[in-house]
Amino acid sequence: MGLLSFVMGYVAPSFLIVSPLTSYADQIYSIHRTKSSTGFSLDIPLIMLVASVLKVFYWYGARFDVALLIQACIMIGVQIVLLKVALDNRPPPSFKGGAESVPFVGAREGELGVKRPWNFWQWRSPKPYWEFLTWFTATLTFLQIFVGKVPQYQALLGYVGLAIEATLPIPQMLANYRAKSCKGFRFSVLANWLFGDVMKMGFFFLADGESVPWAFKLCGIFQFACDIYLGVQYWQFGEGPAAGALEEGRWRMNGEKDVRLA
Repeated sequence: MGLLSFVMGYVAPSFLIVSPLTSYADQIYSIHRTKSSTGFSLDIPLIMLVASVLKVFYWYGARFDVALLIQACIMIGVQIVLLKVALDNRPPPSFKGGAESVPFVGAREGELGVKRPWNFWQWRSPKPYWEFLTWFTATLTFLQIFVGKVPQYQALLGYVGLAIEATLPIPQMLANYRAKSCKGFRFSVLANWLFGDVMKMGFFFLADGESVPWAFKLCGIFQFACDIYLGVQYWQFGEGPAAGALEEGRWRMNGEKDVRLA
């Protein structure tokens, strides 16, 4: 029991804090080294930045464990660097069309039957990305000043932020299902995700007192279930030959490498 307490009290929080660095450093380095972000989804920085900023503001009301706050702050910094590197190394528009003619692969208009208003997060110029993040943070700051102490608003911040983050594995699951193959989805990545889930769940449910709100626990359960289902898909489909549909989902597989430890 003493060993378990040590792991959950010191090892798990330390793992959570450094997970943004260990998860995204390889992706940042790979884009910088190859000078190309082809195949990387810019939706990943969007999801993680929005979710992490919401968690930071949620902390002011919920006062959850400091390790989770530090993790969110580090995640914001890492995602800003990742977004900057990805935008700086995007392939130029192709005159012949194809994957390089859109801001990022897999975001083509109507792919999921939904057209993004105003080409949201598909802009060619880097400026709108930073403007959106600035206005988003400024709006949350304004709301924090005037309604930040309202319990319902505090709870809304937590559940919305964590629910957004929990959607991250869904595109991977859909891509595997459509392709009937997990080709390109490394087993080591899946093992890393599951190990991170085990550490998170242990920390969430074995932490002392009310240091971890139920919003974290519910979203953690959902993410763990998604990763287990990814494991079932890996067992069911394996890495056999895939149809052309896998090409559509490859941006998700490449872009989501080791990102779910956070």
